[in-house]
Amino acid sequence: MHPAPSVIVFTTLSGLGFGLLFWLGLGLPAVSGWVAFVFFAIGFGLAIGGLLASTFHLGHPERAIKAFSQWRSSWLSREGVAAVAALLVMGAYAALLIFFDIKVTLLGWIGAVLSLVTVYATSMIYAQLSTIPRWKTPLTPALLLAIALAGGALLAGQITYAQILLPIAGVLQVLWWVRGDGALLQSGTNMASATGLGDIGTVRAFEPPHTGTNYLLRELVYQVGRKHALKLRAMALMLGYILPVLLILIPFAHALAAVAVICHLAGIAASRWLFFAEAEHVVGLYYGKR
Repeated sequence: MHPAPSVIVFTTLSGLGFGLLFWLGLGLPAVSGWVAFVFFAIGFGLAIGGLLASTFHLGHPERAIKAFSQWRSSWLSREGVAAVAALLVMGAYAALLIFFDIKVTLLGWIGAVLSLVTVYATSMIYAQLSTIPRWKTPLTPALLLAIALAGGALLAGQITYAQILLPIAGVLQVLWWVRGDGALLQSGTNMASATGLGDIGTVRAFEPPHTGTNYLLRELVYQVGRKHALKLRAMALMLGYILPVLLILIPFAHALAAVAVICHLAGIAASRWLFFAEAEHVVGLYYGKR
């Protein structure tokens, strides 16, 4: 699929933001006053900034409010409802903690759970799609949740948890790539099933369906070179997981922690680009794409 910058920014920043809010909801780190204000400002900034970025991929951003009305059947709508609920609860928790030095533990825990629910709902927008076999796997929500928890722990300064969660997220990332490379073939979908002509006989492309481009080709059919993809995978793995772990193994320093967060963010952005660029939508088979 076309790796639109808006959805890459959305999935990268919102996951990290809600991951940080999860740890803050648990009271980690134990902060108050202006220090708490800074942590919550970063968490809310990343979460809200990511959500706003996603609206730029809508055909009519001014109608984004309508996305909340289909929560019974749409994971996109559920994501929006969960995000608003998480932000409202965490906003109340943060206000009490920052301005009144009152820590309502139950409120924080509810906000933490809602933050994870938001990330899970985001992941299910993609994991539910049978038309993209690479995405349709329980590994998709597992990966996005692991990245959010690991990135949030790193940003919250929870080094012990980050040292555990980053390798777990890295392993899930590799498993997701390995499984995804053969997902389209294993799904059994081919040109015959894509065109609906399989009952007639062997199906092959005689000529392109049309000579010009269209919406489907622009948005759903994107091809990335294998060598280019492997280089980006190595970059994503090194920056997103390996280098941050190595940096936080060094005796703690704020400068190194900041570098670890920046590396992680860059690596996850690269993996998100691949998440979309390598997603083979079955509609591509109709156009003779492999």
